[in-house]
Amino acid sequence: MTRTPQPAEEQYDVVVLGAGPPGQNAAARCRAAGLSVAIVERELVGGECSYWACIPSKTLLRPVSALSAARALPGSREAVTGNLDTAAVFARRDSFVRRWNDAPEAVWLASEGIDLVRGHGRIDGARHVLVQPSEGGPRRLVARHAVVVSTGSRAVLPPLPGLSGARVWTSREATSAETVPRRLAVVGGGVVGTEMATLFQSLGSAVTMLVRDEGLLPRMEPFAGELVVKALSEAGAEVRTGTSVAAVVRDSPEGPITLILDDGEQVVADEALFATGRAPRTDDIGLETVGLDPGGRLPVDDTCRVDGVKGGWLYAIGDVNHRALLTHQGKYQGRIVGAVIGARAQGVPLLETDPWGAHVATADRAAVPQVVFSEPEAASVGLTAAEAERRGLRVRVVDYDLGQVTGASVYAEGYRGWARMVVDLDRDVLAGVTFVGPGVGELLHSATIAVVAEVPMDRLWHAVPSFPTISEIWLRLLETYRG
Repeated sequence: MTRTPQPAEEQYDVVVLGAGPPGQNAAARCRAAGLSVAIVERELVGGECSYWACIPSKTLLRPVSALSAARALPGSREAVTGNLDTAAVFARRDSFVRRWNDAPEAVWLASEGIDLVRGHGRIDGARHVLVQPSEGGPRRLVARHAVVVSTGSRAVLPPLPGLSGARVWTSREATSAETVPRRLAVVGGGVVGTEMATLFQSLGSAVTMLVRDEGLLPRMEPFAGELVVKALSEAGAEVRTGTSVAAVVRDSPEGPITLILDDGEQVVADEALFATGRAPRTDDIGLETVGLDPGGRLPVDDTCRVDGVKGGWLYAIGDVNHRALLTHQGKYQGRIVGAVIGARAQGVPLLETDPWGAHVATADRAAVPQVVFSEPEAASVGLTAAEAERRGLRVRVVDYDLGQVTGASVYAEGYRGWARMVVDLDRDVLAGVTFVGPGVGELLHSATIAVVAEVPMDRLWHAVPSFPTISEIWLRLLETYRG
């Protein structure tokens, strides 16, 4: 019997699986530490965020918020003579994703001295990665020090009768759409569902949201979802909460789609977006060859090293470890991993007590910032009041109507929004902050700094906000807290 020849081994210090933002950051930090690095990518360099998630969605939503802001002010309101130009909105999206061309990203990798290996990479035993390119024979990469898994996540569809073959949208189809459906059903009330409902309603779709939970944005304070529902409803969308889809019917690929609800009612649309969660892309990356179960998340310690792998050579960053499914948190973990691998490769002790925290990922435990680019925006960091109470903290909740802040009334006529801070009374610091309203995403980093730095409440009193800006909400919250 003729034996299949094995590919020659290619030696690197570090091999990274996945060239999205987390993987790129890890690779770049390892190179900065003087290590040789190969990065493996089966699709586009830049990953989900660059082509089908953060970048296209926020680029699409920016004209929506700009038009909304113009319509909120006398003077500019009269200058708005029409609706959004859909073709121009899509064209701007296309320019940002470079029509799904990753050549500039590949050039950047080369400029950093990182070798790009295109193809599907699978772990093949300790420190070995077997890559099957789209063309040519397999390549075997061997890592002297570490393999980093940064393969991201994929959209999950529920096991509903009729869903398979119904050609429904996931986030990818929504953010890469070339046309606007006349009727769009959105299943799910999380970030993706809320943002895409906002977008397509603004572009002219008749949007129906079908949400299993009792409100939108369930991981935020309840008032966030309530204000977004109110705005969507006023814009013409129909938002049905406490509603589940039981089955899907689509007789032809180009025909309408019918969603049968759990009470038997039917919702007919031209397209249906299922924004029903995500799962880590770990089902076909060879985890079984090192004693791990494929398909699930990869638990890690605070250096992002995977638990239970002999020799401690395997790391996982970004969505695959499920600590925080956000691009900025994955990039942060990539920076940590690069510093950790560089230190361990050089025999340098890790500095868990370093004030910069260069070797431990702590930001994704209690101070995760997130902005939802809906109308109005919702932004939060840290714990909600309910989460803080579940953790046994003794807290005080302070609310304030953002519309009563002078800077907000200058920003937009009839400004509607809300702010909440959750104070940990035993430590006298902020445990969490939530803002909802136009433009509040740019307020969030000040809240993030306050939570991460554990700034005492009496010191925050002396951080004076500029007048008249929306940031004056800090003064109003603190005045309310002090009584």
